[in-house]
Amino acid sequence: MSSADRPATRLATRLAFFVAGFGIACWAPLVPFAKARLGVDDGVLGLLLLSLGIGSVVAMLLTGVLSARYGSRPIIVASGFMLALVLPLLAIASTPVSLALALFAFGAALGSIDVAMNIHAVEVERAAGRPLMSGFHALFSIGGFAGSALMTVLLSLQIGALACTLICSVLMLIAMFFIWPRLLRSVQVQEGPLFVLPHGSVLLLALLGAITFLVEGAMLDWGALLVIGAGLVTAAQGGAGYIVFSIAMTIGRLGGDAVVARIGDRTTLLWGSLIAIAGFVVLLTAPVAAVALGGFLLIGLGASNLVPVLFRRAARQTVMPTGLAVAAITTAGYAGVLIGPAGVGFVAHLGGLPMAFWLLAALMGLVTLSSRIVTAEQRQMSRVDA
Repeated sequence: MSSADRPATRLATRLAFFVAGFGIACWAPLVPFAKARLGVDDGVLGLLLLSLGIGSVVAMLLTGVLSARYGSRPIIVASGFMLALVLPLLAIASTPVSLALALFAFGAALGSIDVAMNIHAVEVERAAGRPLMSGFHALFSIGGFAGSALMTVLLSLQIGALACTLICSVLMLIAMFFIWPRLLRSVQVQEGPLFVLPHGSVLLLALLGAITFLVEGAMLDWGALLVIGAGLVTAAQGGAGYIVFSIAMTIGRLGGDAVVARIGDRTTLLWGSLIAIAGFVVLLTAPVAAVALGGFLLIGLGASNLVPVLFRRAARQTVMPTGLAVAAITTAGYAGVLIGPAGVGFVAHLGGLPMAFWLLAALMGLVTLSSRIVTAEQRQMSRVDA
């Protein structure tokens, strides 16, 4: 593994995260075009979009198994190329069935590269001997900004949807050809069983991952409705909160590695979750829009480095192969993104949207309470390693 601690390998890992974020962001601006092209209503569109989620979850489970046996490099390469090649199909699928199949394949590519790049990242971080995960995840966010911005600009220039996706696909293919030879040839190859049910500390990590991803998904799907419903902003200004949240997440992750290196995993989990909880309190009690935006800012900063720490913990636990543990956390997190916002809607229907957000703050408190348990394992492992 002498090549694991090379600048070229770290750059390739960062670019893999960038490509994943770029790819998924290129799809979002295409949704209205797909709906108009197929002539379907919102209900049918929702079912079609579910195909993407199903493809992602299935691929995540399989990727954990395959990575444990064959390593993450071939999966990153294959899924990255698949992501680029399937994207144009989303712009030309002319029937609900063809779009559902394309979305399933696109989701499978996203799920595979998501798990594999995190497995690769924890090995690169381990070789470097210093925190790197936050920076890797920041590149995913930056890729998302770049993908959505480029696609939006191209579409605004009246360039056809297919041509737009081809341009973006070519950029992803160029990046993948650059990444390919610089990835580790063998990462976390395991000779044990190909499937292990999540257990022990991995279950706790998966639960915390689901909570953190749930918060991120709720901010995207429900944050605007919360501040609009409270009469703090108009409908046209509702998206400002999520913009602030996203910027705070990205900035927090760009500086997160230095912070974690100074204060450690436990303190990062403890204070990060507490800052996020404080953000919920500010948001839910804000009398004016400016204060509410401060709440979005605190939630974004507080939550920014929680997921990178959880993936690092998955790499250090010993009860499961690393690949399977990372896959379990990723799948649980994605389930939180898919199912969680619907749960928020259910709670909001029963007791109002503010009650649902107070519940999110309470769930974030589980991260605070679990920070000592998560790092107790780290201290024990450090004594063993010593």
